[in-house]
Amino acid sequence: MKRTLYKNADWIITMDEARTRYRHGDLLIEGNQIKAVGTDLEKSLAGTVDIDEVVDASGRVILPGFVNTHHHTWQTLIRNIKATQGLRLEPWLTTMYEIYKDLNTDVARAGIYASLGDGLKTGVTTSNDLWYPHPVGVTGLVDAEIEAARELGIRFHPVRAYHSVTSDIVPPEVVDTTEGVMADAERLVKKYHDPSRFSMCQVGIGPSIAQYETEEIVRATVDLAEKLDIMVHGHLAESQHEVEYTIEHFGCRPVEWFRRHDMLGDRFYYAHCIHLNDEEVELMAKTNTGISTCPISNMYLSSGSCRVPDFLRAGVTRFGIGVDGAASSNSANMMEEIRVSYLLNRLSWGDSSANAEDVLYLATAGGARVLNRDDIGYLAPGMAADFTLMNWSQLQYAGGCNDPVDCIVLSGDARMVEEVVVNGELVVHKGHLTKVDEEEKRQYVTQVGRELLTRASARIEGLKADLC
Repeated sequence: MKRTLYKNADWIITMDEARTRYRHGDLLIEGNQIKAVGTDLEKSLAGTVDIDEVVDASGRVILPGFVNTHHHTWQTLIRNIKATQGLRLEPWLTTMYEIYKDLNTDVARAGIYASLGDGLKTGVTTSNDLWYPHPVGVTGLVDAEIEAARELGIRFHPVRAYHSVTSDIVPPEVVDTTEGVMADAERLVKKYHDPSRFSMCQVGIGPSIAQYETEEIVRATVDLAEKLDIMVHGHLAESQHEVEYTIEHFGCRPVEWFRRHDMLGDRFYYAHCIHLNDEEVELMAKTNTGISTCPISNMYLSSGSCRVPDFLRAGVTRFGIGVDGAASSNSANMMEEIRVSYLLNRLSWGDSSANAEDVLYLATAGGARVLNRDDIGYLAPGMAADFTLMNWSQLQYAGGCNDPVDCIVLSGDARMVEEVVVNGELVVHKGHLTKVDEEEKRQYVTQVGRELLTRASARIEGLKADLC
């Protein structure tokens, strides 16, 4: 297998348990895994290892690839529309579901190209996707996105989510049966799920919001996850309305409802987790339940702020960052999400907020733990060769290249991302995707998105203004 040495990086930020950093560091990869990290590797390995290629990494910072722990990729085609601007979560969802009635496999593919392409170009090497609206009679949506993610070369954790109950928000056009959901989820797992080390695709299952589903399908979800040994993912305590609804209908708060239904623990991870009290924060830590904070989406929909510092103090280690759907975050830019995560924590929690290195942990090693991956998230021998070269030797960062983590978290942006390697393969070079034609995909995404919104505009009057 080919051996490549990345030599003399200004800094290597490993994000390992000790959060080790190397000044003027080297990184050696062989095939799809890391063989060595340190300084003067070419000298120390002379005569013992043949190096096929040497990459000059001077002026760069090398760090682990980011792990995006919550996403709705198809929403990339439903962003920046006036019909939903300024709305809170529930009225926003009401409009969204009118559009969801027309989702198809072209939307699934286009959403991956735009959103995960954006993610790769901002340093993401592994991404979740929670696909919950499945129009009745439309099949192959998760298949289509898995195939598109494979084209891009990104590590992918798709979740076959669902709806089983019609509500004021959820229309019957996207409601499925327990038998239909479980059969499709098991089919996807058998066809695509790879539990092995360095796996490029791991399939999960989960409800969008568990309390809005039948208890039958929630029980079936837990049973299937245990049978197939797969992860369960959904939303938890995103809005105050969700808390009030659960108290009114079930006599308890959302976290307690999840606990009663055996939906907390190592196999589970949830997005948002905003409206939790002190006891619930401790319960999430005690049960080792994973959390994905999505700060930009939470700000856009005025949902609130995740208690990041409290979770960290409580000992939550399965803790990551997600960009959420672009219809509520308006991009899949992980660099932006990281910076906003730090800033929102400063605004919400003041002196007790998480520091820059804690936020970088959430985007890397913490996110890997959320997905129960022990082969990604930090740089060390034997780990997957997933990493990013960030070029901070540019005018826009001059004068601020002091602590590298502070520079990346506080001043960094997507222009800093120069190369991205996933599983030992270069998938972003000089800021461009290497495995697909970006212009070809841009045209395809634009066409599919316009067709989707045009169909929905027959039901949503306000969309017509966006189609001028």
